[in-house]
Amino acid sequence: MEQQALIAIGIFLATYALIVSEKIHRTIVAMIGGVLMVALGIVEQDDALYHIDFNTIGLLAGMMIIVTVTAETGVFKYVAVWAAKKARGNPVRILVALCLITAVGSAFLDNVTTVLLMVPVTFSITRQLRVSPMPYLISEIISSNVGGTATLIGDPPNIMIGSAVKELTFSAFLANLAPIAAVIMLAYIPLFVRIYRKSLRTTPELIRSIMEMDEKESITDRKRLVQSLSVLAMTILGFFLHQALHLESATVALAGAFLLLLMTGEHSMEHALAKVEWTTIFFFVGLFALVAGLVETGVISRLAVQAIDMTGGDPVASSMLILWLSAIASAFLDNIPFVATMIPMIQEMGNMGVSDLEPLWWSLALGACLGGNGSLIGASANLIAAGLAAKEGHPIKFVQYLKIGFPLMLLSVLLASAYVYLRYLL
Repeated sequence: MEQQALIAIGIFLATYALIVSEKIHRTIVAMIGGVLMVALGIVEQDDALYHIDFNTIGLLAGMMIIVTVTAETGVFKYVAVWAAKKARGNPVRILVALCLITAVGSAFLDNVTTVLLMVPVTFSITRQLRVSPMPYLISEIISSNVGGTATLIGDPPNIMIGSAVKELTFSAFLANLAPIAAVIMLAYIPLFVRIYRKSLRTTPELIRSIMEMDEKESITDRKRLVQSLSVLAMTILGFFLHQALHLESATVALAGAFLLLLMTGEHSMEHALAKVEWTTIFFFVGLFALVAGLVETGVISRLAVQAIDMTGGDPVASSMLILWLSAIASAFLDNIPFVATMIPMIQEMGNMGVSDLEPLWWSLALGACLGGNGSLIGASANLIAAGLAAKEGHPIKFVQYLKIGFPLMLLSVLLASAYVYLRYLL
């Protein structure tokens, strides 16, 4: 193997190790790794920029702006309080309601944003009921990753796959992944109830306090609420139609974001842009530059050759290998850098004669998104929820989460394996 390829592998592995160790912020590590690829001549700057997927970045930024403006209206707290009252203040029913809201929200807003919105509301409700927030937080993290699996915009790995493969539209993700995501959520809900029922008990007086809450008080700006929900609905409709309109999903998201900012004014713009998670955006930029080094030095094509050698190009074996490898790897490594590495490998397999790549793309999406539930560091949503919980004085321990998340992750991947086989490979 030539020297430049070895240096690229060394930089990639060192960067990955530092991301997993969490000793230094992952954005700093990823950006330094990407800059090193360019500075050491592994990849030319123009080539590194070519490999940065600006569709993924634009889509993330656009949705972050829309959700920030929408969140300020109080609509998400309104929905949570309304659901708690519909559950008659029963802690177990509230658990089910919050999980379902988190799953649906994660499908259409993205799981990172949904967790950011749901965790503070969850603490508000659990304080009122005087029950442990932990069952709710862990169940919501798991639900966010399952819900995020269902759509193009639900989870960063899906955004990256959809951006790399133009045929995989918003409608295609919904048609192919939403059915199995729904089946997995239906399997999870009774398990959440069984696991946590005994620890979710409160008094009639505290239940009454929930029923006395007025969800309408959560709405702080009705005019902006109408504007935000209108633009959000138009944006989601745009995702369904983006291929027919010959527009990239990033164009749809950014058009929606800046239309909403035009409607809500300059002050709203400054606040919304300040709230964009620039650390996540730059994390992606660094990763794309990092993976560019592996692509340009031929490391990815060698991995593709090995994968084909292992499976003999058999579609069933290839799909199951990618599904399970993605799931186990994404459980213990952040699924975003893993998917960034796998996308060019699958594309290379297509160049080498694997005719039908569609089952491989769905296997990668399912493995990466569902595998994120395997441990606390498996997905961005998990880390953000854990950070918010720690600020509230309720840190989620790695092993505490692993005991619940990992077995449930294995169950979901088994269900996904059966789904992929029966739908695409039989």
